[in-house]
Amino acid sequence: MKILFVCHGNICRSPMAEYIYKSLDKNSIIESRATSTEEIGNDIYPPVKEVLKNNNIPFNRHYASQITKEDYDNFDLIICFDEYNLDNLRRMFGNYKIRKLLDRDIDDPWYTRDFNKAYQDIYEGCLKLASEYKRT
Repeated sequence: MKILFVCHGNICRSPMAEYIYKSLDKNSIIESRATSTEEIGNDIYPPVKEVLKNNNIPFNRHYASQITKEDYDNFDLIICFDEYNLDNLRRMFGNYKIRKLLDRDIDDPWYTRDFNKAYQDIYEGCLKLASEYKRT
C-alpha cells in the first residue's frame, strides 16, 4: 500500500502522520506533502518534533514539498486532516482515493498550538487506518 498524507504546509500534521504511520506499518510506502507552497523545503516544525520524540516516534530530516499530479497517480490513498484541504485536493484531482484521516477535522496545531491534541487525534486515525490497510 502506498499512502500519502497531505496538510496545508507539510510541517505539522502530515509529517506527524507520516512518521506515526511508519512506526505502525513497516511494509507500506508512506510519504507526506502540502497543498500550499509557503513552507516548501522547511523541516518539521520544532514543537512537532518534540511531540514525536516524547512519544518515541522516530523521524528524519524532512523537506516540505507540494503534492503533484504524479503523486496523485502514484499513491493508492491520499489522506488529509480537514475539510479545507479535502476541498483543495478534490478541486485539484477529483474525488477518487482522497479522504480525511478521521470523520472529524483534526485542527492544525500551527494555529491551535495544541500539538499533543493533534498527535492524539492523528495517532487514533493512524491506528484505525493501519487496522484497515496493514498487510499481515
